[in-house]
Amino acid sequence: MNINVMTKSGLPIYEQIERQIKDQIVNGQLAVGEMLPSIRVLAADLKISVITVKRAYEDLEQEGMIYSVQGKGFYVDNPDLAYMQEKRTLGLEERLAEWVRDAKAAGMSEEEAADMLGILWE
Repeated sequence: MNINVMTKSGLPIYEQIERQIKDQIVNGQLAVGEMLPSIRVLAADLKISVITVKRAYEDLEQEGMIYSVQGKGFYVDNPDLAYMQEKRTLGLEERLAEWVRDAKAAGMSEEEAADMLGILWE
């Protein structure tokens, strides 16, 4: 499992961990039943607080992405991937709609916005 955190991103570290684990589950990089690193191991690897990793794991468990086995650790659950993908797409759509509103408010034309998107896509 590969997790990278950026302390200056503005996004809380526990949310960065959650997003990356979710992405890895949805993309099939983490398989159902696969054991995740222990809270202490991941905290040590990332050089962050155990409490931060614990929060991320608890949130993921509440969402049904992972489950815990007392005394053994955390494992990838079997979430509804189609639902997760749809939820992810909806989130992207909402953020893109907000960007379009901002672009229009700034006086940007549709063509300029499409050009910007094309440049950023690359």
